[in-house]
Amino acid sequence: MLVAAGTSAQVFPARHVRLVVGFAPGGSGDFLTRLLADEMSKDLGAAVVTENRAGAAGTVAAATVAKASADGYTVLNGAPLAINKALYKTLAYDSDKSFTPVTNVADGPHIIVVNNALPVKNLEELIARAKDSPGKLFMADAGSGSSTHLAGVQFMSVAGVQFTTVHYNGGGPAAQSLVAGDTQVMFATVPSVIGFIRGGRVRALAITAHSASSAIPGIPGAVEAGLAGYASYSSFGLYVPAGTPAPVVRRLHEAAVKALSKPEVREKIASQGYVAAPSRSPEAFEAKLFEEAPMWERVVRESGAGDK
Repeated sequence: MLVAAGTSAQVFPARHVRLVVGFAPGGSGDFLTRLLADEMSKDLGAAVVTENRAGAAGTVAAATVAKASADGYTVLNGAPLAINKALYKTLAYDSDKSFTPVTNVADGPHIIVVNNALPVKNLEELIARAKDSPGKLFMADAGSGSSTHLAGVQFMSVAGVQFTTVHYNGGGPAAQSLVAGDTQVMFATVPSVIGFIRGGRVRALAITAHSASSAIPGIPGAVEAGLAGYASYSSFGLYVPAGTPAPVVRRLHEAAVKALSKPEVREKIASQGYVAAPSRSPEAFEAKLFEEAPMWERVVRESGAGDK
């Protein structure tokens, strides 16, 4: 068995690797996946191909990877698995047993943006308008249970307001709806809207961190903008099917960490409002996920977004 494991590590990868992401092109997950795929392919010496499998807050992509052969050739780039475990009573996979964690990829806050036609200039004005007209403002998100959905629901709870939620299959389509005026507000991942912000097509009010970020200059944090007690972040990490040989897991971890350690890659990630945050080992990533799971369960429960 040891000889077989060593052989698998030496020959891996012998063909292209699929890097599956659960959201449509244009959002943060897609941006990070394509950047990582390009960089990992250089170290692995084989093509790493991005595959978008949008739907059900990333569970379609997760199910695809969970059912794949445990050989390292199908990898998931997704949000913490504890989120969907808390959101859905029934899943097509076991969040605790179907995957082996490889590494954390990146973390970042959301950004609160509104359609230009909405006459609000800051967070306090948005809250006041929402309180005056409960349910009259439409909130776009990247899908039910997505980080953008949870960020918006958390905001409504803390601010004491009510939006009408509209779910889309990814941050890109959601942002397009905001630009078009079909929706009026969005708690977006930065890559989904940063181009629209810079082009003056949507208005940024705040980021969902306590204070401003140097990666997103000129936009205040939520506390600075007048809403104490509110913060929300999104996170992505790599997973492979349970049973994938340990040498293959380590090889994927090595390639991802090498990619995420490059200054030019870190700069690209930072330009989109994220921080590259690879784990020092697959075991360290697994420990992080275990430690954070109760927090995600609490957030989903308090948001009311889970299955009843």
